[in-house]
Amino acid sequence: MIDDLKTTALAHLDALIAFDTTSRDSNLALIGYVEHFLRGYGVESRRVSNADGTKANLYATIGAPVPGGVVLSGHTDVVPVDGQAWSSDPFVLTRRGDRLFGRGTCDMKGFLALALSVVPQFARGEAARPLHLAFSYDEEVGCLGAPSMIRELVSELPAPCAVIVGEPTNMEVVSGHKGISTWRVTVRGHEAHSSLTHLGVSANMVAVGLMAQLRGLADALEQHGDPASLYHPPHATLTIGLMQGGTAVNILARECTFVFDLRTPPGQDPDAIMAPFLEACAREDRALRARFADAGVAVLRRSATPSFAPEANGAAELLARRLAGDNGPARAAPYAAEAGQFQGAGFSTVICGPGSIEQAHQPDEYLEIAQFERGAAFMARLFEAMM
Repeated sequence: MIDDLKTTALAHLDALIAFDTTSRDSNLALIGYVEHFLRGYGVESRRVSNADGTKANLYATIGAPVPGGVVLSGHTDVVPVDGQAWSSDPFVLTRRGDRLFGRGTCDMKGFLALALSVVPQFARGEAARPLHLAFSYDEEVGCLGAPSMIRELVSELPAPCAVIVGEPTNMEVVSGHKGISTWRVTVRGHEAHSSLTHLGVSANMVAVGLMAQLRGLADALEQHGDPASLYHPPHATLTIGLMQGGTAVNILARECTFVFDLRTPPGQDPDAIMAPFLEACAREDRALRARFADAGVAVLRRSATPSFAPEANGAAELLARRLAGDNGPARAAPYAAEAGQFQGAGFSTVICGPGSIEQAHQPDEYLEIAQFERGAAFMARLFEAMM
């Protein structure tokens, strides 16, 4: 069975890699492929689309619609390849030696392909409990797509016993990740000649002051890490990833924008952490508006992905460890994922999938054949466990 699953999964992976599902673009062609495949086994699926219908989540139940099934979940979008030096076409699955190259091979179309490979076994109706598929969009830009699908899973699915999110973990079980909140701050100044500072206000200078506060906050967070934490680094982190502002060296800047992210371990409230900074932005906004009607500070929260905490005797972890043959220590991922969203909706959740996060987002992203084989064995054991 394992060899059959591997062969089928490779065919699916070849097809999935060919769909350019970079987050800025639509994923509907890939969703259509999955729908067509499932219909071939008499399986109906449901789309949960975004507001303008250009992207969609997809979920389906294969087998008897009874409680106790397992959800295999993964995102369909990938990060851009722009400016990266690839040795082969990133949207053509290419085997070189013991590695499979292509954008999304490990993050995370390899897992999606493995999930599809076991559909025929469940579709025969022999398993006592069902397999559920839950494929999302826009994970890479803030886990934006999954929540609308998760709400439907809560209301529509017979209660599953576990959700397995197949992010790359080298097929080791991961039971936690930090949450991530991302923010965009836009400072609007009032242009004037740079020698006449009393006639205007530089958005850049105001923004530098606000960013200095964030730097101080980042330093303070670093001092309050728990050395025994599963998370690396063990403290909340705050980094400013993008900055853009100004027109010319001798003009008081009209606008400056910066974007930052805050990553928090379970138990730390990002809203409470950010409250003093947001209050400072509001004060600065009032002060600027009092001087110039066109000036001010606007803050936009771009995303808010919750953290994912280990569950004491969690059903998902116990199952995944049995399927993966994993008796290792408790682990946490350095990245944020959709696992926290599933857990927040009441599902017992774990992360386990083929490939290494060290290969994700890189030029010449690859998945080792050995990892793919371990994933196929995992799926075979999952089918047996549902009998």
